[in-house]
Amino acid sequence: MLLPAKAEVARQLQRYRAWERAMLAAPADRTVRATFEDSGYTLCVLMGKRCAREAADAAEHYLRTSMVTYLREQTGRPGRSGARRRSPPWRRRRSPAGR
Repeated sequence: MLLPAKAEVARQLQRYRAWERAMLAAPADRTVRATFEDSGYTLCVLMGKRCAREAADAAEHYLRTSMVTYLREQTGRPGRSGARRRSPPWRRRRSPAGR
């Protein structure tokens, strides 16, 4: 899984939040609304989300955590403290009594 650079995520999140404030201040301004929607779309593409709010939440979470932790959470794989991995069936030793 490819992840964007944290600096780029921080920059795009800051841009999204700034245009969000501008849009809330002037909701009838079409230019502001269009730029806000564009910044949300960019954040969605960076974070792999379909909704701008989800993308903003994911970006904030990504910036707060380490890349390893974020990847584990996204893939659902346990860390070292999680369940022990089992060997594939062809590598397991069989007991002579079990034959």
